[in-house]
Amino acid sequence: MKPANFDYHDPTSVDEALGLMAQFGDQARPLAGGQSLVPLMNFRLIRPAHLIDLNGVNELSYLTADDHTLRIGATTRQRELERSAEVAKRWPLLRDAAAFIGHIPIRNRGTVGGSLAHAFPSAELPVAMVTLDASFILRSTGNQRTARAEEFFLSYMTTVIDAEELLVEISVPSLPANAGWSYQEVSRRHGDFALAGAAAVLALDASGVIHHARLTLTGTTPIRARKAEEFLLGQKPSEALFRDAARRATENLEQDSDIHASAEYRRAACAALARRALMQAAQRAAEQMTGTSL
Repeated sequence: MKPANFDYHDPTSVDEALGLMAQFGDQARPLAGGQSLVPLMNFRLIRPAHLIDLNGVNELSYLTADDHTLRIGATTRQRELERSAEVAKRWPLLRDAAAFIGHIPIRNRGTVGGSLAHAFPSAELPVAMVTLDASFILRSTGNQRTARAEEFFLSYMTTVIDAEELLVEISVPSLPANAGWSYQEVSRRHGDFALAGAAAVLALDASGVIHHARLTLTGTTPIRARKAEEFLLGQKPSEALFRDAARRATENLEQDSDIHASAEYRRAACAALARRALMQAAQRAAEQMTGTSL
């Protein structure tokens, strides 16, 4: 298949790209890594009249960290996130989630912002960003606003980004002290789209009690398991506790059926993965407290 005819634009600055987005509105699509957009165009599932290539906008590709925050430019490649020593040390959930994305050639071209803006239900980075309470900076020619990751994803491949806006930066706060993390997913083969996934962050106080809990599951959008998170707070980690929390997290969990898996299977898989993620996150949190290397 070949895409329908379109006009190609190659801006070299954010301002130029935003000007094109303002000019063409919903007739335009930004191109970052193209790992999702190009197949959709080739199958003519989408037919943008204008393609705005962001690969020449160098100012959108960066990873910077200070004492409290990781800042990721929207066109930063997924492979950079996976291979960054700073990310591995301070935001390891992002490294682990990125390693599940397709295969290395995909991650070499795919971008962090592109994956988030595409908002595919089985994507790893949206789940990780919601778990880490990330924020996304959205810009247009006349405005800049910030959207929390939890509010960014609206529905299947639908986000809060307006037609004239670009996602330009992702901001991720540091983990709490003595925090452990885990990303779990199941797929038919490594690199295939996930059938179900779960991400967890747990932090322990000096007495070994959970004082910070985040658990997110895959669905039409990333799903915060708030009921389970509240249940975990103030308790000491145990296998029975996490089994009960996983059950609470997946009660009435909305899932879709398709040719790959039924909603019932996805719900059961999310329960198993949630329990595993919580167990591993707690183990890593305990290792952080004792100074044991991971």
